[in-house]
Amino acid sequence: MALEHAILVSLSERTGSGYELARRFEKSIGLFWSATHQQIYRVLKRMEEAAWVGVDLVEQSGKPDKKVYTVSEPGRTELARWLAAPDPSSSTQELAVKIRGASLGDTAAVAAEIARHRDTHVERLDVYRKIEKRDFPAPRGLDGRPLHQYLVLRGGIRVEEGQVEWFEEVLQALSHHHTKDGR
Repeated sequence: MALEHAILVSLSERTGSGYELARRFEKSIGLFWSATHQQIYRVLKRMEEAAWVGVDLVEQSGKPDKKVYTVSEPGRTELARWLAAPDPSSSTQELAVKIRGASLGDTAAVAAEIARHRDTHVERLDVYRKIEKRDFPAPRGLDGRPLHQYLVLRGGIRVEEGQVEWFEEVLQALSHHHTKDGR
């Protein structure tokens, strides 16, 4: 995912200046997608050149005009395209941005992407559990290198369990919302 998509989601939620956007990234989107002020300003300039955002100049007393960015029609089109695009290499951070922006595009396509990722994590979890059963049948007696290998494997199992649980929670919420809306 490009920073552009995270910015499109944020600006779709609320217009703002580059500074306001950078502050928002620090407080909310930054929890799963971080960007420096310089990166945000650089990307906003590119997005303006690509016509994905429009800019309104707002007068401020005693200060230079403030540039307030809004998502344009081409920006909305690009965001909808990205939200619906399947990407098996998406990171958890990218998926979090897609989930956050799900209502701005095709929610069913986002849910399908989440289901695909859930299935991949279920498979990986299954492999890890088979390795655990095969290689570490009696973990209590381990020490040294075998213990360390086991602990790393346990970390992988815990991460995969957490991912699968979260994806299930997201899918349940999206399907509940989907049926409530009638869409």
